[in-house]
Amino acid sequence: MRTPFDSRYVDLVRLLTRYGRSHLVSGAQLDEFAVDDAPGAGSDPAAGHIGDTGDTGDTGDTDTADRFAADLERMGPTFIKLGQLLSTRYDLLPPAYTAALARLQDTVAPIPFADVRAVVERELGATLGERFSDFSVDPLASASIGQVHAATLRNGRDVVVKVQRPGVRETIRDDMEVLTRLAGLADHRTQVGRRFGFGPLLAQFRRSLSGELDYRREARNLVTFGELTAEYEHLTVPQPVMEYTTTRILTMDRVEGRKITDLGRLGLTDVDARPIVEELFRAYLRMILDHGVLHADPHPGNLLLTDDGRLALLDLGMTASVPPRIQEDITKLLLAIGDGDGEETAAILAAMGHPLPGYDAAAFRDDVTHLVSEAVASGSGLQVGTVLVELSRLSGVHGLRPPAEMSMIGKAMLNLDQATSHLDPTFAPAESIRENVTEIFASGLKTSPGGLLSAAIEAKTFTAQLPKRANRILDAMADGEFRVRVDAIDEQRLHVVLQRVANRVTLGLIISAMLVGAAFMMRVPSSWTLLGYPGIAIVFFLVAAGAGVALAVWIVATDRKVARAELQHRGPGPH
Repeated sequence: MRTPFDSRYVDLVRLLTRYGRSHLVSGAQLDEFAVDDAPGAGSDPAAGHIGDTGDTGDTGDTDTADRFAADLERMGPTFIKLGQLLSTRYDLLPPAYTAALARLQDTVAPIPFADVRAVVERELGATLGERFSDFSVDPLASASIGQVHAATLRNGRDVVVKVQRPGVRETIRDDMEVLTRLAGLADHRTQVGRRFGFGPLLAQFRRSLSGELDYRREARNLVTFGELTAEYEHLTVPQPVMEYTTTRILTMDRVEGRKITDLGRLGLTDVDARPIVEELFRAYLRMILDHGVLHADPHPGNLLLTDDGRLALLDLGMTASVPPRIQEDITKLLLAIGDGDGEETAAILAAMGHPLPGYDAAAFRDDVTHLVSEAVASGSGLQVGTVLVELSRLSGVHGLRPPAEMSMIGKAMLNLDQATSHLDPTFAPAESIRENVTEIFASGLKTSPGGLLSAAIEAKTFTAQLPKRANRILDAMADGEFRVRVDAIDEQRLHVVLQRVANRVTLGLIISAMLVGAAFMMRVPSSWTLLGYPGIAIVFFLVAAGAGVALAVWIVATDRKVARAELQHRGPGPH
């Protein structure tokens, strides 16, 4: 009898069989001749390149990518979220696939209200009537992990309650176990796995998904982003009600307004969008480059224009932290792009990424320089997110794996470009970056109090030990005992290899000697014969043949064991 666990293996094998030979595993590719002049092209900047209008490749690739996204959507929440993560990996997937996966719809049929009531009452330890004066039966939205209901607290505070679907954690846990096993097999036994490193990619996905399953973390994100946007009068973030929030339910302020995607050009005529757009762009730059936090999904559907003319940031479940090193690199990258310095841009990207076999630094530098030149030539119409996405894709083409944060920042900035251009088509992100360049550069020069204290301790240790160490070096030089040791090779490993070679050569010589001796003994008459030949000669032949076979098996087995140990020691390349 097939279990649901076995069924997941069957589904994944079917998926790999269907798409394993498509362009999905061929890596990101750039087609400089792919231009779509049809009206409306270019609405998805993720799908095109600098100078293109948004074509994602030929029709066959687009159809296959759409089918792949639809199959992932049918397989449930784990694979919907996996597709959304893969949509940010422009260095791994072709444009048609990243565009199709970015359009994944995380909407499913709502769960019965009786199940919603049971989850809320179990988590809060009280009935709905004891906690809420009103709780809407019909959901405002329904997704694969949870659904949202409007409610009113007993004190009259209007809120929305996000309720996690029953059993979704168990489903995702089983799916992750299957994916982990398959990723391990692929990384160790296939060339594609060793090139792309599915294990590290899955580890990143696991961290992201576990965060989305814990609504308390999203509540903390709401508080954090509320503090970061407090100084901007045109931005607001709904705050959580912590007393009514657990790992499976999230209660937060209800914000009345309209999604900016529902507003057309006519509806925006009464809105003073410029200050809103400027504050939104400046806030995101500071979040990424100064505070090291990233709202990974600021697409226009998650931005709400309130009745009082402010912009509300919604759905903060998908966030990421940006390490200080990446903050500094992205700051330098933006400054190099703004200056039109393609060679410096290529150098920064090369330092950020991990080169794979076949990486051609000169070709990469030439293509990046050409890309930056075209971006600068576009003038104030340059969209920063599009440039970062194209740089990630160029890195993948040339065998350079950028850090995962690079792709996520590119996707976030791309969504931000879409939102700002929808609110104010005349807004120029490149000009905004240049206007805030001093602030951006200053953010890279800041040192935290902890960093200053650590540097002071290091300086104190260095100062205290320098005289003693200098005296030892001078004394050793005066006595002729000064030595410099260079670990150019692994001597112990070399010794083991030479010993193994010597053993094989020795055994081979012994076996050869036995064969030669047995051949000479064939001419010596003997009263004991086997198959008409002298018995002692036949015995030596058999022993030598058996030893030869055993030696061959031993060589193959030990070589495979060493190869596996080397692969595990190196591990797949970081992504």
